Amino acid sequence: MKEEELKRLTERYYSGESTEEEESLLREFFREGVIPDGYEAEKIIFGYYSESADIPEPSIGFEDQLLAGIDAAERNRKTMKIRKIVVSVLSTAAALLLLAGSYFFFKTKAEPSDTFKDPVIAYAETIKILRDVSSMINRGAQVLEPVGKMNEVSHRTFNSINKSTRIVEKNLKSLNYLEKETDNSENHVEKKINK
Repeated sequence: MKEEELKRLTERYYSGESTEEEESLLREFFREGVIPDGYEAEKIIFGYYSESADIPEPSIGFEDQLLAGIDAAERNRKTMKIRKIVVSVLSTAAALLLLAGSYFFFKTKAEPSDTFKDPVIAYAETIKILRDVSSMINRGAQVLEPVGKMNEVSHRTFNSINKSTRIVEKNLKSLNYLEKETDNSENHVEKKINK
């Protein structure tokens, strides 16, 4: 293709007056021909068109499917808004119920009332309960008596062991003194012999 014809076809293309045959000639030229300087951008554009020719046309009903998808997304967005509102209202209601329940729980909590009208009977009942508690504590203390005896026996045993240890240590000191004296006498004898 000559450069003048290439220039004329590209001008018609950019002005939107080209036919499908002219555009097909341009695609063919930029795919196979030697490109003159200044037409590098057109080569990229028509190269894209050549590669995108493999993209299939949308199927029948594509537009309907697209619109149905948009409608479904819009409905989903509306239901999400409604859910957020319902959740916030229910959360607030639950918090209010919790506060009201706590208020009534603490407000109506019964104060302990006297079980005896007569103070003499109340005093006698208190004494009875304290005696029961005292007897239970005494029974517990009796159960622990053998443990106290074991502790006492262990102290006595340790004392007797300590006494025997002191006796042994005292006797060992005597032996140490004897050993030192023996060593001194041997050294003295050796010195006399060596002289």
